[in-house]
Amino acid sequence: MRDVAIIGAGETKYGEHWDKSLRDLAVEAGLKALEDAGIYAEDIQAIFGGNMSAGSFVGQDHVGALMADFAGLAETMIPAMRIESACASGAAALHAGYMAVASGLYDIVLVGGVEKMTDLPGDMVTDILAGAADREWEVFFGATFPALGAMMARRYMYEFGMTREQMALFPVIAHKHGALNPDAHFQREITVDTVLNSAMVADPLTIMNCSPVSDGAAAVVLAPAEIARKYTDSPIKISASTFANEYISLHSRESLVRSVSTIEAGKKAYKMAKKEPKDIDLVEIHDAFSIIAIIGLEDLGFAKKGEAHKLAEEGQLYYDGDLPYNPSGGLKAKGHPVGATGVGQVVEIVKQLRNEAGKRQVEDAKVGLAHNVGGTMTSSIIHILEVM
Repeated sequence: MRDVAIIGAGETKYGEHWDKSLRDLAVEAGLKALEDAGIYAEDIQAIFGGNMSAGSFVGQDHVGALMADFAGLAETMIPAMRIESACASGAAALHAGYMAVASGLYDIVLVGGVEKMTDLPGDMVTDILAGAADREWEVFFGATFPALGAMMARRYMYEFGMTREQMALFPVIAHKHGALNPDAHFQREITVDTVLNSAMVADPLTIMNCSPVSDGAAAVVLAPAEIARKYTDSPIKISASTFANEYISLHSRESLVRSVSTIEAGKKAYKMAKKEPKDIDLVEIHDAFSIIAIIGLEDLGFAKKGEAHKLAEEGQLYYDGDLPYNPSGGLKAKGHPVGATGVGQVVEIVKQLRNEAGKRQVEDAKVGLAHNVGGTMTSSIIHILEVM
């Protein structure tokens, strides 16, 4: 297996793009990544695109072929495929692209993620996103995705005594960072009171404990690490790319407050990268709901079970703290175009490791970890990146 590096990265602004289509967003992010890598579209040998539900959101399936066509690569007849793993579709595409380059099958691979979500009414979006859960045994009986997240949060609060005020610290931190990110959906700070007094979605989760419905796209270019400096002076090595799944239904699991898939993917990632949690300089943690970020931080070894909120209370999670958490603004403030999110997390880490993150720059960042999950933490994908 060959070492793999990222030689280019790009993304669109996240938010409500009424004047751009799915293909517009995908092409914009892809071209930015190619330009960043200093290569041309014809240099690409394969495309892996993360997308959850374009067929439902905008009526467009066959997304891989669409990406290749509108990137100007239809005549090259390269393989271009859509990868789906619910909200972890972007990271799943990166995992596939990583394997393709590491195996030696391809040398230059474009990995993208895209979602166009805002064209539909909220109730339709909620129903589409519910497809990430068990449609027959959860959704059919009335469970929405926020409701499932609320079950996890309520159980966590029961077991560990966490308060709504403590949980509210996580979106506050996300918005602090989002206010520093020109590509973020929400570029404004909020307070704990803002979170607590916002509309209740599914008790105890208010709308400020939930990520928004966003449009957006992100892309990276992969190459063998041994030739990466041919393209860029600042390649970023992918030291680990791991993927684990668990039961799709909450009722099948032994615990609602531990993610077996995150624990397993994390263990494999640390072993693969020869790293420990203490070696990580910054993290991009999946925070579609505040409780998922809390469980993710704990199950990846950054806090003891039931104590992640202490990191927030102590100020450790700000971009200038001991464990910079979601300096991009995370899914909560940067936005959550579900197919793009996993790639977008990695784009943020690339910027940080290159010292290109502007006002939210993490000082002396050398190693970053991205945690992207699908469903109620059913699928967990971990990427560890480091400066070469």
